Amino acid sequence: MNDAVIVRNLVKKYRTKKRTGLFRSYTEIIEALRGISFTVNYGEIVGLLGPNGAGKTTTIKILATLLLPDSGEAYVAGHNVVKEASKVRKKIGIMLTVEKGFYGKLTGRENLEYFAALYGLDRRKSRERIDYIIKLLELDKLGADYKLFEEFSLGMKARLSLARALLSNAPILLLDEPTLGLDPPSARKIRELVKDLAHREGKAILYTTHNMFEAELICDRILLINRGIIVAEGTPHELKMKIPKLRVVTISIRGEGNGIHQILHTLDAKYEIKAEENGIYSVRIHAEKPEDIFNDIMKKLIANKFEIISARIEEPTLEDVFIYFSEGSL
Repeated sequence: MNDAVIVRNLVKKYRTKKRTGLFRSYTEIIEALRGISFTVNYGEIVGLLGPNGAGKTTTIKILATLLLPDSGEAYVAGHNVVKEASKVRKKIGIMLTVEKGFYGKLTGRENLEYFAALYGLDRRKSRERIDYIIKLLELDKLGADYKLFEEFSLGMKARLSLARALLSNAPILLLDEPTLGLDPPSARKIRELVKDLAHREGKAILYTTHNMFEAELICDRILLINRGIIVAEGTPHELKMKIPKLRVVTISIRGEGNGIHQILHTLDAKYEIKAEENGIYSVRIHAEKPEDIFNDIMKKLIANKFEIISARIEEPTLEDVFIYFSEGSL
């Protein structure tokens, strides 16, 4: 059996109090997960992608036994996350945030030694494991042996948080946005390591992110989640092939922003406008028949005396795929 993680019809609701006045309130039910199902295999990186509030972190916390689902089932390494929580915890390494849980007055190595003892790891073996992980993540070059955690940069904290997840050498890793806020070199280092852990060491990795570029770089398979529902699933290539007719008209123009909106509003297509520098706007139009849209929009822009800097028709990116499926799920 190659399934490291099995999720079946998982449902999670949150109940929050909303105030309507000084002494009045009502209970609001937020459906974080609405019956999601998926699997993660050993040796595979599965990306769980979606906007903030889509249900990514809730899913990770349930699999890590930090939250109880309202209904449905989830198994990690063959163990039920509710009925066999202690067995599940021995099979996972988890990275939820790059800063919480560490002790500011301890060095990076001392923090790892503390968590190794907390996990009940053998003292001699844990020392060898810590030496290995510190070198693997190049924390030794960054001063993890003598710098206090409170002195760490965000990139160092992220590496130490991943080091903690790797301490027990667990076969399954749950990584929640591990590169969020990091500079490009630090993010690249973590991505390379994650790929090695899955493809060379055979670990199963569930990797949440809202960075489409990153997901396309490292994920073997992607789950697109929005408002607690998985709206599409497949490899990056398969997801793009699910919308073979959709392509993107990309135009860079200089002119007045409201005028651009007025012209684009007449099109029977989805579009986005992004303001650049020096009065330049970047326009992306999603269309099933881009040639027709292209000719129509160019005529209108020229007629309204907009300066066209560049224009082309592109194949869809993973971000375009996500926009296509997520808007259709609302």
